[in-house]
Amino acid sequence: MNALNQVRWIELPSNRDNRGILTSIESGIDIPFTIKRVFYMHHIVSDRGGHAHRDTDQVVIAISGRFVMELSDGIEHRFFELDDPTRGVYIPRMIFIKMYNFTPDAVCCVLASTHYDITRSIRSWEEYLQVVKNQWQT
Repeated sequence: MNALNQVRWIELPSNRDNRGILTSIESGIDIPFTIKRVFYMHHIVSDRGGHAHRDTDQVVIAISGRFVMELSDGIEHRFFELDDPTRGVYIPRMIFIKMYNFTPDAVCCVLASTHYDITRSIRSWEEYLQVVKNQWQT
């Protein structure tokens, strides 16, 4: 199956009462992998992403504000506007990610299946296209 076809919205369990909304996330239950790392970006002043992960699956959530995420497998591109903290986008490994149009109040949270290792990332579009081209040929 094409990895881009695996990208999907994930609804996060949320409970609402007169005090507000509580959203909880459980590794391996709500998220289709064991969470090894959580990070978030805020006070964002320029585009983010611009890379792919060789062996990391992720779920991206807009905790606050709004931004656009463009995902590609080297052939197709899909666009997601994230603006709801009760759902996230599941992104399997080897999908190229670009994020932009962040509102000033945007907070982007990422749940990842691996610990950080920059050597396992593909850091440019050109390198990514070469890697996926080689995969298609094998």
